[in-house]
Amino acid sequence: MFPDEAIDLIQVLRGTNSLIINGGGQFANLIRKYDEEVSFSKDITHETAIDSMDIIAKLLNDKFDFTEIVDSLEEAIKVSKSGKIPIMQCSDILKENDEIQHSWNLTSDSISAYIANLTKAKLLIATNVDGIYTRKPNSHNSKFMDEIDAKKLLTFNETSVDLMLGELLLKFGMNCFVVNGNFPERVLSLIKDSEYDHDFQYTYIRGEIDEESRM
Repeated sequence: MFPDEAIDLIQVLRGTNSLIINGGGQFANLIRKYDEEVSFSKDITHETAIDSMDIIAKLLNDKFDFTEIVDSLEEAIKVSKSGKIPIMQCSDILKENDEIQHSWNLTSDSISAYIANLTKAKLLIATNVDGIYTRKPNSHNSKFMDEIDAKKLLTFNETSVDLMLGELLLKFGMNCFVVNGNFPERVLSLIKDSEYDHDFQYTYIRGEIDEESRM
């Protein structure tokens, strides 16, 4: 999604009470490629992938006058109260709260879930497809899932979200939206609308133990 689609997406978030956690993009993909070729330690690939997220956070923040880079939850709250949207650099907060495994099974998806749990925020993951599919979206017999239990997600191979997300949603008792970020109005609709009947595809992942209410 970076840069054009990510910039377009953030632009429509102006005025919302959002906290942005971006992925590492092609920087992180290149680190993964190098790791497959040479095999670095898990700690260093994890650290440098997080550094990639920080780099993209800085680049995105440079494009807007209504966002601000933050390194902690305290800063995020302060910036949000000022009327701006915080863009989180995750390296410091993950060093302070190292409950996240160092593995390629975990990406910004699970990191977002971890931070959403700390802030008690609604979790929405914007990706480059409409949501969760039973297989790769364009493969034979692939079916779109508009709703899925996080326990069921554990049986999937890597899909449009990382392999750790289902486990963390169950651990934290959280729900999650997965939506196509190439259509910014869809993201904005899910953020602003308390109703769940939309005329576009997205996936709702249920991780709450008690389903009396949906976030």
